[in-house]
Amino acid sequence: MSYSTADSLRPVTLDDVRGAQKMLTGVARVTAMESSRHLSQLVGSPVHLKCENLQRTGSFKLRGAYVRIAGLLPEERAAGVVAASAGNHAQGVALASSLLGVHATVFMPRGAPLPKISATREYGAEVRLHGQVVDETLAAAQEYAAETGAVFIHPFDHPDIIAGQGTVGLEILDQCPEVGTIVVGIGGGGLAAGIAVAVKAVRPDVRIVGVQAEGAAAYPPSLAAGRPVTVANPATMADGIKVGRPGDVPFAIVEELVDEVRTVSEDQLSAALLLCLERAKMVVEPAGASPVAALLGEPGAFPGPVVAVLSGGNVDPVLLQRVLRHGMAAQGRYLAVRLRLTDRPGALATLLGVLSVADANVLDVGHVRTDPRLGLTEAEVELLLETKGPEHCVEVQQALREAGYTVID
Repeated sequence: MSYSTADSLRPVTLDDVRGAQKMLTGVARVTAMESSRHLSQLVGSPVHLKCENLQRTGSFKLRGAYVRIAGLLPEERAAGVVAASAGNHAQGVALASSLLGVHATVFMPRGAPLPKISATREYGAEVRLHGQVVDETLAAAQEYAAETGAVFIHPFDHPDIIAGQGTVGLEILDQCPEVGTIVVGIGGGGLAAGIAVAVKAVRPDVRIVGVQAEGAAAYPPSLAAGRPVTVANPATMADGIKVGRPGDVPFAIVEELVDEVRTVSEDQLSAALLLCLERAKMVVEPAGASPVAALLGEPGAFPGPVVAVLSGGNVDPVLLQRVLRHGMAAQGRYLAVRLRLTDRPGALATLLGVLSVADANVLDVGHVRTDPRLGLTEAEVELLLETKGPEHCVEVQQALREAGYTVID
């Protein structure tokens, strides 16, 4: 299954996806599909999670990368391959190349998370750090390809890549034959396009919904214009779908076969990631949680049964920590309060006792004693509390007032 440059815009067919599925037998896992009782209750129909976060290398990217590299001619394989990526595609290309005995050079931004750099090297690729943003890294990889003859492996803009990603759609049909809606994150569009090709050919009635982050949503304006357009300075925590321009090949498929493209906010992404972790026991990256974010945003908009594709789980621990805090704040799970109390021994202990009875967890305490607005024997205390949600926040504030404290707005 190899395409020349001349026919790189050739339509991807169901036969291509089925051929890719045969090629991936024994290479890519048939990932689990888990039901979510919480999301099912919210949506009002069964919701299942397609767990590509449990795929080898931690995302769906291995599928397309392997099919693309396996389809190269012998002389192309001998020249090696090159890719540019901040994470998931890098690891997919690295492992696929290693399995196929092809030398891979992967360019990554200097600021790429260290766990992703280490994993890419461990999968067998030569890693070169270049540039601060992916666009600079991409340019370096393409220049390397021109100089050395190595084959550039695009993350989404090639029929082989799309056919490989489409195998996710075939698995969904096998695992949930009655599916009504498939919700999938969109960056460049390779995964959504592949799923749409596979599913619509067999079940044209299934609704395919793509999801983009508001700060990196290139598809809505592109679909309105009827051609791929570039969004300047895309910004989102979901780096897996942080793409400024749709690929030409996937765009044509998405335009024809994907029923709708929605956008989600950063708060919704954070809340979705937190929900996946707490309720589904799934570690996912923000891009992987984007379909769940769409379900949270408008639960009634998705005819069931619904399959939400958790596309990846390669989240940097530092980012995970930040996103979880952000998600808890978005859900009203943090409460910041300021109040005044008498500056005497035991006053703080008494205050903490009130909070303990109210079942609020104290995360941070700050004292202010030098503000000229304070009385001679007063101190101001700033507290950051962990709560159980908005209703509990109100209960905690009421408990403080009933104990005689004045909560300062």
